[in-house]
Amino acid sequence: MALFNRDKATGKPGEWFYCLQHKKVEEGPECPAKDRMGPYATPTEAQHAMERAAERNEEWETDPNWNERRG
Repeated sequence: MALFNRDKATGKPGEWFYCLQHKKVEEGPECPAKDRMGPYATPTEAQHAMERAAERNEEWETDPNWNERRG
């Protein structure tokens, strides 16, 4: 039995999400949680979700603590 229903739309008014399927900002529960990033405090933060994710990925990929050669 799954702990979380990934197909259920969860959230509430005042919480902002970026829908990966529709490529748009949503307030509260519209699309299933599995298709969204967030919650964010503002629509502007949600609009930049993909940019922020790319920045974080770059930081992690270049972090020497994660990329040490183990010998």
